[in-house]
Amino acid sequence: MKNYTITVNGNVYDVVVEEGQTGGAPVAAKAPAAPKAVAAPKAAAAPAASAGAAGSVKIEAGAAGKVFKVEASVGQAVKKGDAVIILEAMKMEIPVVAPQDGTVASINVSVGDAIEAGALLATLN
Repeated sequence: MKNYTITVNGNVYDVVVEEGQTGGAPVAAKAPAAPKAVAAPKAAAAPAASAGAAGSVKIEAGAAGKVFKVEASVGQAVKKGDAVIILEAMKMEIPVVAPQDGTVASINVSVGDAIEAGALLATLN
């Protein structure tokens, strides 16, 4: 067995690797150790486009990724299912849609921002 420290996307893992058998039989993989302490990404400041008070209906990211496009603007009326923000994750574009009819009260991200799952992207009234 050999011990290695591997860094993936800024996360550091300690792993143990066993040498395989010469007969080609599969070797069970062990789960990696918990990541070592890594500095959390800094939250981006809210852009100027989020003028006014935040609305009561939150639109949050369902997955981590990067803001690819902002489809709506503050004051725009949207219907349930309309795309408000487009995220890019693993080379896929993922629309984040309005959960109900309303008016966009704030946009809390800018194109290019890296966001985590559950991050507040926008609000509706």
